[in-house]
Amino acid sequence: MNILIVEDNKELAVEVYDFLCNVGYVCKIAHNCSDALEEVSSNDYDAMLLDLGLPDGDGFDILKTVRKTKSKMAVIVLTARGELDDRINGLHLGADDYLTKPFALTELSARLFAVIRRIHGFTLNNLSIHGFLLQLQDYKVSYDDVPINLTKKEFDIFQYLVLNKNRVITRLQLTEHIWGDILEVNSDSNFIDVHVRNLRKKLDKHTAIDWFETVRNVGYRINE
Repeated sequence: MNILIVEDNKELAVEVYDFLCNVGYVCKIAHNCSDALEEVSSNDYDAMLLDLGLPDGDGFDILKTVRKTKSKMAVIVLTARGELDDRINGLHLGADDYLTKPFALTELSARLFAVIRRIHGFTLNNLSIHGFLLQLQDYKVSYDDVPINLTKKEFDIFQYLVLNKNRVITRLQLTEHIWGDILEVNSDSNFIDVHVRNLRKKLDKHTAIDWFETVRNVGYRINE
């Protein structure tokens, strides 16, 4: 999933960035309010990790703006301000969780996964579609207990389309969620189509996948 880290402490931001990237997320860092709002307005993030004490404003102002237009984006507030009133205010403004500094990176990862899982409406760590089982935390896919060897990018594409089943997902959306800023220099590339084609070949070896639809000149849709 695509995560925006809003944190003015550059050392902490890089520490969180490196950890989350290593466990499979695509991350971007913003160090102030203006950069964070610009990122949110121009990109489709799954979650935001939001510090409150920013050099050019209060993180709560970002939260207010985000909740007007990004209702499905998860927001976890990360702050040294652990007072009860602040926590209550953050939750009332639409934060999905609240983590007080200092925190363990493993706890942050667990809370992030739990929030995204809840927002997308699944209760276990697995997703299933047409006989395929996706094990989200282990990056494994199988069909009738037979393992399927997918690359990391193929798994990410399959997972994102299943999470958004019955919706058309554009190539632009896939690029932003799977590759992040690579879109800026590869907007005309067909790398999305190449990965989707390879994914389809691997899935089609196990069962017919007429439910994996190409929407011409737009993108892809997985129908349940």
